[in-house]
Amino acid sequence: MRTMNKKLITLMVAALALLSARGQVSFTGVGEHPVIEVTPETTTGLNKIYVVFDTDGVGMTFNSSTGEPATWESYDYHDGHLEMEPIPGVRWNGMETTLPQVIPNIGYKITEGTTPYFCWVVNYADYYLELNAMTENSEAPCNLITINVDGHGDAIPYYTTNGLRQVLDREIKLNYNTLVWNETDSIWKEEPVVENFAALDQGLEIVPPLCNTAFMISGDRFLEQWGIGTSAEGDYYYTQAVACQSVAVQKGIENNPEDAGGNEPVSAPADFVFTGYPTDAVVYRIWQMATDPEFENVILQWNQDVVDYTFMDAGSYYMRYMVANAAGTCEDYGEVFQISVSESQLGKGAEGKIPNAFSPGSTEGVNDIWKVAYKSLVEFHCWIFNRWGNLVYEYTDPDGGWDGTYQGKLVDPGVFYYVITALGSDGVKYKRRGDITIVRYKRGAASGGGTGGY
Repeated sequence: MRTMNKKLITLMVAALALLSARGQVSFTGVGEHPVIEVTPETTTGLNKIYVVFDTDGVGMTFNSSTGEPATWESYDYHDGHLEMEPIPGVRWNGMETTLPQVIPNIGYKITEGTTPYFCWVVNYADYYLELNAMTENSEAPCNLITINVDGHGDAIPYYTTNGLRQVLDREIKLNYNTLVWNETDSIWKEEPVVENFAALDQGLEIVPPLCNTAFMISGDRFLEQWGIGTSAEGDYYYTQAVACQSVAVQKGIENNPEDAGGNEPVSAPADFVFTGYPTDAVVYRIWQMATDPEFENVILQWNQDVVDYTFMDAGSYYMRYMVANAAGTCEDYGEVFQISVSESQLGKGAEGKIPNAFSPGSTEGVNDIWKVAYKSLVEFHCWIFNRWGNLVYEYTDPDGGWDGTYQGKLVDPGVFYYVITALGSDGVKYKRRGDITIVRYKRGAASGGGTGGY
């Protein structure tokens, strides 16, 4: 049993060795810089792309798993036509077929039996990356700048098995800093940026950074893998691009910026704080208030980052934050906030009902405060009298109410009278009067018991 297991293991190892050998390409004479293997997308039809530092004097070997020599062909595309030719000079040596001198920058089809192996061999020496200096072209500094590099870094092309031209990504790195909005802390933070480019045959186009920064270019990934690497740094860049963020918060209400300026109307007087957050190059900033979302009718504006404003009049208002650089050539706009101030209302419902009874001192805490429902009242005054016309309580904040006490003591049950005058955000004047019945409550809920007449 042990002998059978050993034989089985030996056969499995041999099979795995054959499988691992199948389709394996190796190179000789490469010197100190090993060949870099790139595995392309399966849609290319290629098994591998091999990047050789310099193919001069480099040989290429294909391992056979059948014991039969493999056939070698080269393929390339010219003017849209596939050119497939046998490769002369391939040597057969036992389990290997060898091409003594690699033919660079072409595709290979190596067929073992009926199974083809496709690869592309790149002579990196023909595309060697050279970086000398760099400059930036700021013809459109607000939305796009071009980094021009003095040097060489042309695209490295290859063809798929069905004739599509592709470019091998060199991953040339452009490093610089920009500002990124941090939602949690509500600040712009300077952060490093690394952008990769496949080649340098055209200028490197990027979105302008939002802060002054230095540009540095380095690479490519092949030189870096070989431990060589190269880099160049440009002059210090002074940004002209601007950006902004804006936030609106209603004072005294727990809400987030999305709540401010939502679809729900607010009740006047409505206190809001509008805050704008500009980037480094901003010199001019302005908050605008308009009565239309297109800001054709601007009614107020402030040249500052923070605006504290109380809306008193009914209607819809639109607020936005705008910034610009010193030359006025770059500008940006923040979010548009819509503030809808409701029309005024005194009392509940269409009939404006005001409560006519309550139970002060209720141990259940239900209906123990006499309050008046309202919307958008910019002026308010309420007087409460007893049956003899004596003033028991008055208040001027519509959010307030009467707890049924007089001079710190709960009044006795009975009928009281109120008079209310108010002014709405829409200009409507209110004058209401009526009676309030205090129903039985549990004595002792407030200090001192009843008032003995009130």
